Amino acid sequence: MAVDVLDTRILRLLIEQPRTSVREYARVLGVARGTLQARLDRLERDGVITGTGPSLSPAALGHPVLAFVHLEVTQGHLDEVGAALAAVPQIIEVFSTTGGGDLLTRVVARDNSHLEDVIQQLIQLPGVVRTRTEVALRERVPHRVLPLVEAVGRAADGPGRPASGMLGT
Repeated sequence: MAVDVLDTRILRLLIEQPRTSVREYARVLGVARGTLQARLDRLERDGVITGTGPSLSPAALGHPVLAFVHLEVTQGHLDEVGAALAAVPQIIEVFSTTGGGDLLTRVVARDNSHLEDVIQQLIQLPGVVRTRTEVALRERVPHRVLPLVEAVGRAADGPGRPASGMLGT
């Protein structure tokens, strides 16, 4: 889907000021409220905006340990294992991957002992052959999309403007 300069400005405001009203966004952007609402509706319909809820901190919820657990799955059992993983509350994301494992999970835990218990639970799931765990020590770059939004906006603004960061990709 094509994102233009106004879409980019809207997305930036949504990221930087998520609790602002549509009326205030329209005022800041200098567009009619109806125009803004139509843009928001289109961005949601096209899957650019995927949610409007708050970001929650697992650490603040008593689960400060973060680990990435790779799972090797018996061939043909990805869907079955994926459904079983969805039932484990400490698993906050699961991705199918290429490489050394079939699934990559993001797991949170109260402490290392709790993490071990969760991993043992994963190993017992039908279809899981083995796991490999990497514990995160510190977040170096928090989840972000604003730099991508800005790069897309620069590309939409016209030729001759760089559409990427310092890596040139």
